[in-house]
Amino acid sequence: MTAISESFSAETLRLLTEASAVINSSLDFQTVLDNIATSAAKVMRAEASSVIILDRARNKLRFVAATGEGSGDLLGTEFDANKGIAGRVIERGKPEMVQDVQSDADFFGGIDKLTEVRTQSMIAAPMVVASEAIGVVELLNSRGGRFTENDLGLLEVFANLAAVGVRNARDHQKLKERHQDLCEQVLRKDQIIGESDALAKVANLCTRVAVSDATVLLLGETGTGKELFAKFVHNRSKRVDHPFVAIHCAALSETLLESELFGHEKGAFTGATGQHTGKFESAEGGTVFLDEVGEIPPATQVKLLRVLQEREFERVGGNATIKCDVRVVAATNRDLKAEIAAGRFREDLFYRLNVFPVVLPPLRERRDDIPKLVDYFVGRAAERMGVGAPRVSPGSSAVLMRYDWPGNVRELENIMERAVILCDGETIEGTDLPVEIAGMGGDEGGSETEGTLWGYERAMIVKALKDNKWNQTAAAKHLGISRDNLRYRVKKYGIERHE
Repeated sequence: MTAISESFSAETLRLLTEASAVINSSLDFQTVLDNIATSAAKVMRAEASSVIILDRARNKLRFVAATGEGSGDLLGTEFDANKGIAGRVIERGKPEMVQDVQSDADFFGGIDKLTEVRTQSMIAAPMVVASEAIGVVELLNSRGGRFTENDLGLLEVFANLAAVGVRNARDHQKLKERHQDLCEQVLRKDQIIGESDALAKVANLCTRVAVSDATVLLLGETGTGKELFAKFVHNRSKRVDHPFVAIHCAALSETLLESELFGHEKGAFTGATGQHTGKFESAEGGTVFLDEVGEIPPATQVKLLRVLQEREFERVGGNATIKCDVRVVAATNRDLKAEIAAGRFREDLFYRLNVFPVVLPPLRERRDDIPKLVDYFVGRAAERMGVGAPRVSPGSSAVLMRYDWPGNVRELENIMERAVILCDGETIEGTDLPVEIAGMGGDEGGSETEGTLWGYERAMIVKALKDNKWNQTAAAKHLGISRDNLRYRVKKYGIERHE
């Protein structure tokens, strides 16, 4: 501190002390960057300042904070790390002062065009942490006329202060993201409910493949719990301490899907106002779950194939190659071999995905698990609503066991939540179940409760027909079933119109 005191005036030392306090007043990464830019211009008495961060993985320098006229247009702009005066400063690891930048061969005039400001002189210093440059602080056009050698030494000291602030904020951000991810992993801890042989076989396969890095392809009908088993694999793998990132491929257009998978650069397409990090980047070291992978458009299939083969990709609108270390778990309810035959799915991508296929059984093939699932979903729904868990009547249990569950576990979960809402608070009866399920009770030889369910459904249908003047289309809509379903039940119950 004594050497610094001898080099700088009391006013300069005061400004440095204030700048250090401002820079370290927050641990929010962007706030710290903005504070560095603002403080640098003040301490160095410059017309404009900017903070440029090195993306070492992509070998790019990016403007992340700036002050001065036109600074807003500068943010997000990036260039190769070996280009420009900033690139030279990074390479040499030393501050530089350029009194006439227009005559410097490394100066990039496109920045002046972007900001509509003419740069006359520049002073820049690397931000160094543990002998490694992480970025550059740049100052343009001294308000005193010319930058001096004293300014160069001052900026070097300032850049070192700034580097500490950047490192602390970046470490804080990583810890915050890690904490959030761990919390999410706790919340999404896999809940595999059931003890049937079919379920045990799948769980055993997933446990065995989890310890490897093999790509897993989960096959099965909608609602069988493919994402749940993807988490099951992740939570038993060596990647458990890294992110689990899911993306539902069928829900996005081709452009948005590519952006979500691989990220995009500013201006890559309409609405791309800034740089976006994709799932493969954000899941580094962890697992990417591709749900409904059979819905991916052909052009995106090519890019996904490259990720699986080479473990690298480019952001949409970018040309820098990004390496990634992720495990892929994919899922689909489609017959991918039929999709290949129809020309809608790449055969080479199929073989890359089909390294370890696991077929998930539909609920109708694991009926022994239904009672446990019912209890679990009823309890969870009641807890969310802040009420006591109702019991399920024997008749309702029998109906639930006989239904074929075309929507599988997801359908069962939704119906039990609905039943908890509709029931009297103590018991879930057949009247709390949808018509198409309540109608699954027994007929001849059935219990009194099951017979009552049939009677209840018949009465509901007759009422709906009468309320809609026996218009079957309107009655079916009122009941929430198809017209063909209604006609089947009208015939089944022998319902006739009596004026």
